[in-house]
Amino acid sequence: MKPADLKVGLGTTMVEPGLTGGRLDGIGVYTRALMQHLPATGCEVAPFSWPRPRQGASGITVGQAFPQSFEAATLVDLVTPRKHRVHMPTDIFHVTDYRVVRMDCPVVASLHDALPIKHPEWCNPKLRGLKNWLQAKAARKADHVIALSHFAIAELVECFGIDERRVSVVPCGVDEEWLTAPAPSAVAATLASYGLQPGYFFFVGTLQPRKNVERLLDAWLALPAPIRAERALVIVGAPGARSEALVAAIRRAQAAGENLVWLDRLTDHGQLRHLYAGAGVFVFPSLYEGYGIPVLEAFASNVPVVAANTTSLPEVAGDAALLVDPLDSGAIGDAMRILATDSVARARCIAAGRARAEQLTWQNTARLTAKVYRAVLSQ
Repeated sequence: MKPADLKVGLGTTMVEPGLTGGRLDGIGVYTRALMQHLPATGCEVAPFSWPRPRQGASGITVGQAFPQSFEAATLVDLVTPRKHRVHMPTDIFHVTDYRVVRMDCPVVASLHDALPIKHPEWCNPKLRGLKNWLQAKAARKADHVIALSHFAIAELVECFGIDERRVSVVPCGVDEEWLTAPAPSAVAATLASYGLQPGYFFFVGTLQPRKNVERLLDAWLALPAPIRAERALVIVGAPGARSEALVAAIRRAQAAGENLVWLDRLTDHGQLRHLYAGAGVFVFPSLYEGYGIPVLEAFASNVPVVAANTTSLPEVAGDAALLVDPLDSGAIGDAMRILATDSVARARCIAAGRARAEQLTWQNTARLTAKVYRAVLSQ
């Protein structure tokens, strides 16, 4: 590990178990990876988390608690524009989750996507206005912005008016542990605990409209009965905003005796790796992704992938996945059938996916992120 020559404050609210319930979303996975891998780049990481209003530091266990809630700090920002600066004992501060306030050090903000502005119909209406406002504020206050894909740059420029010269692209990755297959006995034990046979169709993600799980379910139900009997559809993800109709459809299929398993409470990282390893085909037909980390996790697990041909996913997948129109459930089903039955197509996708995963590791993400910090500080 390199000796630290840079002290980096890192926003860690999204990895606080007391605030997230132990379920990490994409931002949480990203933040945790930076915590783990930035030290090897010569950065001393100082984690800071925003407490809930009126609860103080209660529930904050990963980072040092800011002295007040983000809501209170934001109010001070509004009342005293350009005068107030939160003192940070760091050389630079990296915000990973839109919670930006003015600080007395340079601020880098990772803006993951422009979803609430581009597609408000897919977001929780109770949070939509707040998310739009937070993202706009983050874009204006940050000294530099990190985008996770080239696709995201155009949307950040369009929706937030960001100067493209203030944006750097740093892709996400996977931990090197994903590149080593878990013990077969451990995989078998996890699968047995859920009553699964290897070779199933697999999806990971919060159940929400943009993830397009409805069409995935339709595509699977349209496959020949022998394929469905042999290869279950396994969905890992908690219900999100506007998922009521999807949850009802899943329950109906299960009640009809379909070979469908929904794991809505899985939080164990090791078990998730085992479930990837036991899958036959990973299917990710999302309508909108700022990046799409589960695709890389499947690649690293030697699982062939069907992915949508929209937003950032072609950039992330390269030529390693079968890319399909996510609005066409028939096309999704055809690609699922091909990767389940065509050994040549399976082998090609597995090999290409593995090579892609080896290129895109969290170590590489941390190295490029540290490079951004040093470039900002040298300006």
